[in-house]
Amino acid sequence: MKNNIMLVVNPISGDVDKSELIDAATIFAGKENLNLVIYNTSGAADIENIKVLYDTYNPERIIVAGGDGTIKMVAEAMESHDVIIGILPAGSANGLAVDLNLPSTIEENLEIAFHNGYMEIDMISINDKKSIHLSDLGVNAEMIKNYENSNIRGKWGYFLQTFSTLIDLGDPFTATITGDFETIECTARMIVIANSQKYGTGVSINPNGVMDDGKFELVILKNLDLVVLGKIISGNMPIDSDDVEIISTDKAMVTTNVPVSFQIDGEYCGTKTKLDIKILPKQMKVAIPNINRDVI
Repeated sequence: MKNNIMLVVNPISGDVDKSELIDAATIFAGKENLNLVIYNTSGAADIENIKVLYDTYNPERIIVAGGDGTIKMVAEAMESHDVIIGILPAGSANGLAVDLNLPSTIEENLEIAFHNGYMEIDMISINDKKSIHLSDLGVNAEMIKNYENSNIRGKWGYFLQTFSTLIDLGDPFTATITGDFETIECTARMIVIANSQKYGTGVSINPNGVMDDGKFELVILKNLDLVVLGKIISGNMPIDSDDVEIISTDKAMVTTNVPVSFQIDGEYCGTKTKLDIKILPKQMKVAIPNINRDVI
């Protein structure tokens, strides 16, 4: 009897056709004598449908062809199950895949997703919503809102919206941040809640972030002029300057003086004035390259 592998495909993520990827996964599973159960997301009852398929087929792994939002959805569906999640990057920016150093070819990612060892990564609860990667208040969330309303997808779309958002930049906001550290009151352009290091565009925002250390980082960007932005984009995050402050913690409360644009893992979530944040340790087993770290 063949063992089962489940493939969850987001047909619209990244605005790219997934047929080549599905064909490659089907061929790979056939060569490995595995039964591939394919589920295409629709945006309607996906979590419930994934749970039913898991209970029906009891797959060895669940492989996700999509972006961070699809990965997070599958992780939430499987939160009470002990299953390894493999990733076939197929979103607009693929932030988690970038941080895991997943390769660029379908063939290499299939091998990792189907067979490699895993790491158990943390998740973050923000106002009772889960984040697996990077969430933020301010400029980047505003850019994501503009991106979602535009017709250009992929990294080029992000690039265009970054500059148009900066051109129309309004006033900074004032934030009060409390936790098991001295209370911080500051004026900021952007506050990142980081479980990892890089955005899907490859820009490093939290150089020392670790996804399985039981901590998250608050990256406070107090200034975001073209000089600071240039340093961030070029990989020279100015962590020792007055423009940036980074706090590592397992819980915090962020309160702002005005409603500020907010996003979770690349999904715009409206404006917020208060974020209740806490770490959720060891929430998700994700397949990783062998060269990434010691594998389990």
